[in-house]
Amino acid sequence: MSETSGLHHLGLAVRDLDDTVRFFTDALGWTEGPRDMSYPRSSVSDGSVRLTLWQVDHSQPVTGFDRRQNIGLHHLALEVDSMARLEALTDRIAAHPGTQVEFRPEPMGQGPRYHAMFREPGGIRIELVWPGA
Repeated sequence: MSETSGLHHLGLAVRDLDDTVRFFTDALGWTEGPRDMSYPRSSVSDGSVRLTLWQVDHSQPVTGFDRRQNIGLHHLALEVDSMARLEALTDRIAAHPGTQVEFRPEPMGQGPRYHAMFREPGGIRIELVWPGA
């Protein structure tokens, strides 16, 4: 039996706090929590998942994450409730400034699941998944 009971939050280092918060709130409809500008950091939530976003220190060299060479977060996968939502959300994300779509909705393996992959403006790789009928 597990000694833990689920994800409390996931902390992510981001290139630009404002850009990443704006992506989650504007493109995905999440809610921003209080900010602490002494770090700076903030949090965003969809009511189920909470992310804490920590802005990197730009007084030092900033290196983007390479999922093939670095240990750490490969991607963040978020579930959606329908194929129509997956398609509409992919369109909205593609239109959000600074977002890069890696691929639009396509089957995962033999299905019935579908997914899409993109990078938010700060470079964090995010997958949307519809589990299928």
